[in-house]
Amino acid sequence: MLLRGAIVVVVPALLLLAFWLWTPDKPRSELQARYLAAPGDLVPVGPWRLHVRDSGPKGAPAVLMLHGFGGSLHSWEVWAQALSTSHRVIRFDLPGHGLSEPDPAGDYTDARSIQLTLALMDQLGVARASIVGHSIGGRIAWTFAARHPGRTDRLVLVAPDGFASPGFAYGRATEVPAVLGLMRHVLPKAVLRMNLEPAYANPQSLTDELTTRYHDLMLAPGARDAMFKRLQQTVLTDPRPLLGAINAPTLLVWGEADAMIPVANAQDYLRALKNSRLVTFPAVGHLPQEEAAQASLGAVRDFLR
Repeated sequence: MLLRGAIVVVVPALLLLAFWLWTPDKPRSELQARYLAAPGDLVPVGPWRLHVRDSGPKGAPAVLMLHGFGGSLHSWEVWAQALSTSHRVIRFDLPGHGLSEPDPAGDYTDARSIQLTLALMDQLGVARASIVGHSIGGRIAWTFAARHPGRTDRLVLVAPDGFASPGFAYGRATEVPAVLGLMRHVLPKAVLRMNLEPAYANPQSLTDELTTRYHDLMLAPGARDAMFKRLQQTVLTDPRPLLGAINAPTLLVWGEADAMIPVANAQDYLRALKNSRLVTFPAVGHLPQEEAAQASLGAVRDFLR
């Protein structure tokens, strides 16, 4: 009787808890109404449908921006607006991020991302560009520069990913905890905020507005599944041979309080890249382009000149 009574009490409680935590997708139309600047920014590129913002003079030197995991083209807002006065700035949401639809083939490898980047540049008539990448976008950026030097002018790497770390060994699929799979069904904004907080050195930098934007865009149809697959499909290789092949001038941008990819990792890149230099920012975390937007912009603008 006690067991039966416990079941009668616990099961409904668990169902109520699951119902309370369950986080459904948001309608794409609702997200576009909130975060799409113009209908023309939704661009078909080969098999993909991408969210792209192309600003600045079309004849100016091009800058292509690649955001990090869970991010979107919005993270470059301050840099993009300022650089658009002197450059053609192209930024886009990777498939399954922001307002870009998931990859139709379910392929989220770096090779696929580079194929997509080339297709976008070709479609926009961009022969060469300076490539700016953050975190995994940085890994895609330096791989692009190594494999396509004729399409790369300069390289800006913001806390780039690529070297092995706990859970990310060379030659093996990434160890993705099974519990992360739950995020495809359960992602309350408070939980997301707890996961975002370590990326910022100053808690005040993670505003309610910023948290809401990250949360909204992660609830785009198919976005959470795409992010989970991107992690599953990540297989790192020793980056030093590719980095050693890069001749493009490279600027490394890092927050000194980065808790995601420590600034100490910059020394690995400085040793591997022939023509590189580092600029760091005290009391700044993993997203200098957001947390120290104006300070970091100055260094990037001077470098791109």
